[in-house]
Amino acid sequence: MAKQPKRPAKAPTKPAKTPKVRSDVNTLAARIIAEATGETPKTPDPDAGKDPAAVSMGRKGGKARAKVMGKKARAASAKKAAAARWGKS
Repeated sequence: MAKQPKRPAKAPTKPAKTPKVRSDVNTLAARIIAEATGETPKTPDPDAGKDPAAVSMGRKGGKARAKVMGKKARAASAKKAAAARWGKS
């Protein structure tokens, strides 16, 4: 008799998804009416009231910072980050 191949183990079942929290029916209705009639308030600009130069510099992030830093400074920063991440000082 020939051996039959082993069956693969069953994959563990996924936990049941929790239902999404739904907003209040009245709030939803008011929002739908406001959108339909064009009365929805405009979303404010997140950069309003900020210095444009600072905003543009803030978007460069770590790549720009790493370019400016020297090799030793990058290594020191990486060590400090690792120590903070792993709780060692």
